[in-house]
Formats: sequence, C-alpha cells, structure tokens
Amino acid sequence: MITDEQQELVLKNLCIYTESGIFPKGYMVIKGGKIDTIGLMESFHEEDWSNMRIIDFPMGMNLIPGFIDIHIHGANDADAMDGSWNALERMADTLPKEGTTSFLATTMTQDAESIEKALSTIAQYLESADQTGKAEIIGIHLEGPFISEKRVGAQPIQSVKKPDVALFKKWQRLAHNQIKLVTMAPEEDENFELVRYLKGENIVPSIGHSDAVYDQVLSSIQAGVNHVTHLFNGMRGLHHRDPGVAGAALLHSELMAEMIVDGVHIHPEIVKLAFLQKGVDHIILITDSMRAKWLEDGISSLGGQKVIVKDGKALLENGALAGSTLKMKDAINNMMNFTGCTLQDVVKMASYNPAKQIGILDRKGSIAKGKDADLVVLDENNQVALTICNGQIVYSNGGVTA
Repeated sequence: MITDEQQELVLKNLCIYTESGIFPKGYMVIKGGKIDTIGLMESFHEEDWSNMRIIDFPMGMNLIPGFIDIHIHGANDADAMDGSWNALERMADTLPKEGTTSFLATTMTQDAESIEKALSTIAQYLESADQTGKAEIIGIHLEGPFISEKRVGAQPIQSVKKPDVALFKKWQRLAHNQIKLVTMAPEEDENFELVRYLKGENIVPSIGHSDAVYDQVLSSIQAGVNHVTHLFNGMRGLHHRDPGVAGAALLHSELMAEMIVDGVHIHPEIVKLAFLQKGVDHIILITDSMRAKWLEDGISSLGGQKVIVKDGKALLENGALAGSTLKMKDAINNMMNFTGCTLQDVVKMASYNPAKQIGILDRKGSIAKGKDADLVVLDENNQVALTICNGQIVYSNGGVTA
C-alpha cells in the first residue's frame, strides 16, 4: 500500500466525471481529504499551487468517484464473518486495488453467536480503528438469516430463521446502529413487521433469497421494500405465468436492483435485458465477493462450507454458486462490454446509486466540491491506475509519477 501523508494534492490533465457533467480536460485540488476545487485546464495556473504536490497525468486518463460496494463478504483470504479486526483491515487494504474506496461489510446466514460476534467486531472497528489510508467501511449489510429455505443458495439452511423484529433490534444494538441494509425474504415476514420496522428506521429492506410470488412482492413494496439483492440469483425467477421476484424487480421502479456482472451469475444477454428495462438509475453494481478474491484458484471456504474455485468461479461441493471472486474494476468493464453503456453510466451504477441508496450521497458517490476525496484514475483501457481514499493515495499501478 502507498501511504501519502500530504493532504494537499493537485491532479491535472484528466477527463473528470463530475456530478454536474464531464470536464474533458480538467484539474482537481484536494485539501484535508476533501475535494476543494475542480476546473478546466485552460484556467489552470501552476504557480497558484506551487506549494502542493502536483500530479500530471498522460493523455487518455479518466478521474471518477471511487466505487462503493454495498454487498461484499470478503477478499484476500478475509471475510466479514471472521469476526476479527485483522480480516476487516485486510479487506480494507486490498479493495483500493480494484477501485473500491468504501463498502458495507456483509454478513451471511450463520448461527446467532457467529453473527453477533461479527456485528460486534465491525461496530468496534468502526468506532476505534483508524480508517485513513484504506477503503472505508461505511456500515453493515445483514444478508440473512431471515431468508427462505427454498432459496438459500450458498447460505447454510440449518441457520435460516423467521424474520424477528426483537432479534433484529438486539443485533442492531450490538452493531451500534451500523446495519444499513438487510437482505430478507419478505414472504416469511408475518404482516411485514420487520420490513415496516426497517423502513421506519431508515434501514434499506431488500428482497433476496426469496421464493415470493409476484403478488407477495407487490405487497412487500407497499410495506417498504425498495431494494433487490443480487438480481436473478437466490430468488423466484421470471416465468410467463408468474413474474416472480425477478419479474417484479424488472417492472417496478421502486426497486433498486443489485447485479453481479461477472458473466457467471447472470448471462451477458440477461444483463443487457435488465439494463434496458431498469435503466441506469435503478441498478447497483456489486461484487458479492468472498475470501477467495485476489487469491489463486483452489480450495476456499464460505460460512464453514468448502468452496472450490476454478478459473475464478466459486462453487460449493453441491455445485451451487458460492458468491464471486469479482473485482469492481472488472464489473464496470463487463457492464460496458455486455450492454454498450458508457463510463458515465457505470459511474452512476457503481458509485452514485449505492451512495444514494444507503443515504451517504452528501459526502460520497460523486465528484463535487466539499465531498470526500474518494477517487479513482482509470487509464485508457479503463484499468485502475490510481486510487485515492479520503485524499490519500493508497494504490498506484506504478505508472503515475508526480
């Protein structure tokens, strides 16, 4: 990892994708970890910034907001369910290599003791750890255990529980109110009590690992569900006599849909279909990655289950997909290749939309004056050349010089 104690930086000769539009040839000034100034190179005077570190980029480089991964279990042999600071640090140190500057540490269906240990550890980390110089943990995504036994996927069925408001309240106390998003099967939630509670607490209720029929999804939307966990995976699919969860997700703009765009979890043509139907404003790119990401192929684990990783594809012994090894930098390139969408579009889906959905758009998710300087420089092939987290350079591919 590259650490940079200087909190004042000038980045110049970049195509900058700002919240209000694209600066084809621009510069940015970063002070105190925040975006201070954005301008066009034609108005840039180097002598104005002579006391700061100036990085001059070669032609063809793009500056975009850092990616926000709201559904990620692990990376580099670490997992949020490990219940250790070391695992969280390892994830946070690794993710900037793929352009991710902040993320929701995501739990999974396990026994209550394991979930509680993970929640407590993440909460303590958020309160006490120094998060400078790495990707920032911005909260917790509780995936399960309030899911359908019929759609467990890689979640261990023996630990599935019925939605329980009292139990959730206990877990949120242990998490010091850091749970921001909950994946659940609303058809298992009597009178949608948990859905309604989450909505009232400004926590995102997400339908996932669900066997709900279309009418049940509609009722859950009315109760407050506004998010879909990994669209098409772990849910009742689209059928011509029952649109299911997947069909409802495609039809209803109230639902923001996560997508794992690795070419494995969703066929490229179905990715394109979903993009054409949902549009850029209602899709969030996620990785749903596990500890095997950034490791060589071989034997790994997920929730105490053996996982075989071959050619980047992770499977349980029964053949079920076990999360992914997808990197966010590959997710954006896949999305552009599969759909023909633009870099501006994937910035919306990988940065802006997730920030808006979990309520942090005031400080992250786009390039605007006063926001956190969470930034990624992409080269002419849309590969990560430089990552900046809260104003500090934390990753460089070696091709950037000051």
